[in-house]
Amino acid sequence: MEYNLADLFESVVDAVPDREALVYADHPGTGAERRLTYAELDAAANRVAHHLAGAGIRPGEHLGLHLYNGVEYLQTVLGALKARIVPVNVNYRYVEEELVYLYRDADLAALVFDTEFGGRVAGALPRTEKLRHLLRVGEPGPDADAVPGAVDFAAATAAASPERGFPTRSADDQFIVYTGGTTGMPKGVMWRQEDLFFSGLGGGAPTGVPVSRPEELAERVAAGGDGLTFFPTPPLMHGTSTLTAFIGFNFGQRVVLHRRFTADEVLRTVERERVSTVSLVGDAMLRPLIDALSGPMKGTDLSSLFSVSSSGAIMSETVRAQFAALAPHVLLLNNFGSSESGFNGTATEDSGPERGFRLRVNERTAVVDPVTYEPVAVGEPGRIAQRGHVPLGYYNDPAKTAETFFRRGGERWVLLGDMATVDEDGVVTVLGRGSQCINTGGEKVYPEEVEQALKAHPDVYDALVAGVPDARWGHRVAAVVQVRDGVPAPTLDEIREHCRDRLAGYKLPRQLVVAAEIRRSPSGKADYRWARSVASGAAAG
Repeated sequence: MEYNLADLFESVVDAVPDREALVYADHPGTGAERRLTYAELDAAANRVAHHLAGAGIRPGEHLGLHLYNGVEYLQTVLGALKARIVPVNVNYRYVEEELVYLYRDADLAALVFDTEFGGRVAGALPRTEKLRHLLRVGEPGPDADAVPGAVDFAAATAAASPERGFPTRSADDQFIVYTGGTTGMPKGVMWRQEDLFFSGLGGGAPTGVPVSRPEELAERVAAGGDGLTFFPTPPLMHGTSTLTAFIGFNFGQRVVLHRRFTADEVLRTVERERVSTVSLVGDAMLRPLIDALSGPMKGTDLSSLFSVSSSGAIMSETVRAQFAALAPHVLLLNNFGSSESGFNGTATEDSGPERGFRLRVNERTAVVDPVTYEPVAVGEPGRIAQRGHVPLGYYNDPAKTAETFFRRGGERWVLLGDMATVDEDGVVTVLGRGSQCINTGGEKVYPEEVEQALKAHPDVYDALVAGVPDARWGHRVAAVVQVRDGVPAPTLDEIREHCRDRLAGYKLPRQLVVAAEIRRSPSGKADYRWARSVASGAAAG
């Protein structure tokens, strides 16, 4: 047995076959709720694996998952891993041209898609020559017949064997996570499964003792008992949610899913399923929970909830304080990581507008000079990097791989896009994404810092900051804000005055645009291209 994700999952299944593994709790009362034990989930994944193999999808080929959250998503990921087929996440918000790019760039041989996306899938197919097998999930709808040759998922998997009987797997088997980031076309991060297990799936045990041999995982599960319920609320198409689900499986615990994020339903599920830990992405998801707890869901029983963690976007200090007032017993964790690094660290308690986003990082993380790759001096800016269990590179992109991945001291390293400094105690202060840094009059401004200050304004519901070309300063700081319902929009002068005690003068916004809604990805990540376009358009007008 190796550190292969399918092998590890099967070892947990054999240790606790009758334990509940997965609850699809979407809108109870509609008939959509499903519950699977570890043995039942294993059998469901086996059916997918055997169907794919029978359809001629070979080990090492790529399978796309163009799906909303649901049992079928995790069932298919597990089935692909069992058959040594590489799962590839597909952003369901992509339009036809973006899908053509991803399908082709990822060299997809097979695709599992929700029937709602049939029209877009059909439009992309003529330009995706390698894509030869399609599985449609859900009841046939208006677009179902638009995809020629698509096979019904439920019927196809029901006809396949629920038993195992697969060839020997390897720790070198791959898992690809496509990440769109904030700029450019999506990139496929290629992970060896052993590296992914130790970087982001609990094998490295950031708060405990690392797993020393593959068999030990199931031994821990059998000895440790159940009792925890993990609830990843963002879309599984974003790596952090799928990895959170796998952490739950690797611990032998229960995972709860909703098809899509709705604050009221999330809170009802936390109460009904006695959820232990909720994962989300920043203020975009935490704010609606606060609004619901302050309004229609006031009095929801959150006594089972131990922690709420965010990855991919920061929960601002103001919003954290609002949630803490409603649920003071819940631990709020700003985790830091990426598709390229897995887990890096967690924010310190003194993180906030005054001291910045400060992290206690794991021993494999450092701040380095992006040219020499040497560690920077205390207080000097550099790029966050991680060594050891890191990805192999970007699929189909050797140039970008050479820019991002390097070797030093006999180890593989990944150079992240985040700028940071490090202090005498090894605490890292994240400045922001280097690609989003605004150069205004020779001074550098990181949007995240300004956004934190803006969100502390009582009338600002959400905000993004971007640089807009300026004849005098090169670029000026532009704030795009969404105002709380029922309050008048603040003026630029009021915003600047509010931020003056929190930011240096050159960081204060010089332009304010009020938008009906801040655009973010389904997981809550910032859409800086949109913010820059909105601010530039307002300036031109």
